[in-house]
Amino acid sequence: MEALDTGQRALGRTFHLTFIFRLAALKRFLHFCLATGNSMSTLKELCGGLPLDPLPPNRGRDPRVPHAPVRTPNLSPQEERLALRNALRYFPSSLHSTLASEFAQELRQYGHIYMYRFCPPICMRAYPIDEYPCRTRQAAAIMHMIMNNLDPAVAQFPQELVTYGGNGQVFSNWAQFWLVLHYLSDMSEEQTLVMYSGHPLGLFPSLSSSPRLVITNGMVIPNYSSRGDYEKNFAMGVTMYGQMTAGSYCYIGPQGIVHGTLLTVLNAGRRYLSSGDLAGRVFVTSGLGGMSGAQAKAAVIAGCVGVIAEVDEVPLKKRHEQGWLIEVTSDLEHCIQRIRDSKKSKMALSLGYHGNIVDLWERLVTEYESTGERLVDLGSDQTSLHNPFSGGYYPASLSLQQASQLMATDPTRFRTAVHESLRRQVQAINKLADAGMFFWDYGNAFLLEAQRAGAEVEKTGAGKTEFRYPSYVQDIMGDIFSLGFGPFRWVCTSADPRDLAQTDDIAAAVLEDISASVSERVRQQYNDNISWIRQAGKHSMVVGSQARILYSDQKGRVSIALAINQAIADGRVSAPVVISRDHHDVSGTDSPFRETSNVYDGSAFCADMAVQNFVGDAFRGATWVALHNGGGVGWGEVMNGGFGLVLDGSEEAARRASMMLNWDVSNGVARRCWSGNANAYDTIQRTMEEHSHLRVTMPFPVQDEHVLDRALQG
Repeated sequence: MEALDTGQRALGRTFHLTFIFRLAALKRFLHFCLATGNSMSTLKELCGGLPLDPLPPNRGRDPRVPHAPVRTPNLSPQEERLALRNALRYFPSSLHSTLASEFAQELRQYGHIYMYRFCPPICMRAYPIDEYPCRTRQAAAIMHMIMNNLDPAVAQFPQELVTYGGNGQVFSNWAQFWLVLHYLSDMSEEQTLVMYSGHPLGLFPSLSSSPRLVITNGMVIPNYSSRGDYEKNFAMGVTMYGQMTAGSYCYIGPQGIVHGTLLTVLNAGRRYLSSGDLAGRVFVTSGLGGMSGAQAKAAVIAGCVGVIAEVDEVPLKKRHEQGWLIEVTSDLEHCIQRIRDSKKSKMALSLGYHGNIVDLWERLVTEYESTGERLVDLGSDQTSLHNPFSGGYYPASLSLQQASQLMATDPTRFRTAVHESLRRQVQAINKLADAGMFFWDYGNAFLLEAQRAGAEVEKTGAGKTEFRYPSYVQDIMGDIFSLGFGPFRWVCTSADPRDLAQTDDIAAAVLEDISASVSERVRQQYNDNISWIRQAGKHSMVVGSQARILYSDQKGRVSIALAINQAIADGRVSAPVVISRDHHDVSGTDSPFRETSNVYDGSAFCADMAVQNFVGDAFRGATWVALHNGGGVGWGEVMNGGFGLVLDGSEEAARRASMMLNWDVSNGVARRCWSGNANAYDTIQRTMEEHSHLRVTMPFPVQDEHVLDRALQG
């Protein structure tokens, strides 16, 4: 693909710049690892249960890593007392007098009891599977995934157990981490670990065919699922926001969304600009955090000029050090000049603007009004607006420091500032859109929160899920989901890059073989993914575990899984591989403002699909399953389900993968078919022809709208 070649040349030109930063980061990381002792002995200690005799020293917050914003749950005295009581129940009463005062201080200072004393002194990363002291390799694979989610190179706020999105927790506190690793170490193949919103309820007897781990996060009664309720419940330690893949331990760093972002940008060019060649085209957006950090890399691979605003210098530097961001500037004039130069030269570029996205949008408007030159072709936003008042969005009128202080001291004024900033942002976007720029909502609740702020995003005569600008699912990726394509991923638990390279080759060969016998519409998606996976290793996308992602349909996912499983059996891949997917998929998530925003039969606000997905994966062979309230667009706005499945080279693993993956995709395609999506209708029809045991209830669409008119008028 030409865009990929262009992006690779751009990355090559900047290698000498990023190498120095990456080397410095590596030195800091190695220094920390050496300072924390031998990994093998430490892993054994981690699996031994909570360290209580003696208690570890309370080192507090580590200044070397970024930290989550202070929460303001506004607990009553009785609720504070309950929060403290709930935290102390993890420890023997003989320790309560020692721990109570520091836990109370954490609650009042940070809005949550994280138990910093118990943050383990270990180089947290995805160790090779054979280093974990476990009775089953399935449990060791789960540990591998958990520790990757808390790796400082991966996690957004590692000491607060936040992987991404500002509040996507792996656990609620560090006591839970120690207990979970202890349970996993001791688990047999006839036990299941049950997780209640970060809390390990315990090991329960089950069948060897059962999941080894069942996770639920945020399962709050609907009438008590407001944001205010969440802040209180999280502070009291009784529920947790798992985001999508943080709380199911399946996050694989920012590359987990790079490919989806690349496909979105490429298909946006095809739809809005009538071209697959994005050279010289400018894409303006915001956010360089855990998920949004993928935008810079994806823009360069797509061959366009990606300009990404980020108010926080820490993630901006992190992406630059990792080689994901080519240039950085805090000068708006320089930023505008670099956009103009890159448009003219048609050079692929990722430019990080250290500043507020609102200032950038308004400066682009000024440039257009003064010169008549519209410098931006495509626009979006990936700030964490699912969490707008607790660090997900910083208003333009305040510096980062001022905003953080106001957020903690005067939440009402902060909320007002956020709303004012959103109105300004939308006003600037509207002016550029009227001039010919194409803007889409990236599923981060931007338009939903802008509407709540009173910004001009209404669409006349539209339904609840439609705004002036489309969701990227509605306009760009929805039909791809309905074809059965979604973000399939795998993790090589050996931690060996050679295994990852081998699985890349296997996946590419499988897709090339299948693509020869599919329809033209499906073949375009296969070709995009073949180009992606053939060049994935060249783009240095691994951060944390040796993982890969691509978009594939049902046949592709099953075939890749079976081929990797056979490679493990043959010894071509040295250790088990975990297969998973983003919850952001054809059937993983019921989200009316994102994944199911293109479901127009009135069922967009129903969550049967995600729940059925979770249950169906559990009894069809998943190693673990997870069901969350919240994720992507916010608490109370979405239900999503995920899974992990360990491929170990056995015939049993192959049988499980085939059974579970077929269901995992067809469940969503069938639901989308029933809602009236033509792509899904064709896809499920074709799937039924290939699988004789599959029988789906098909809709009879109304062919004559006048039938409805006459019936209702009569």
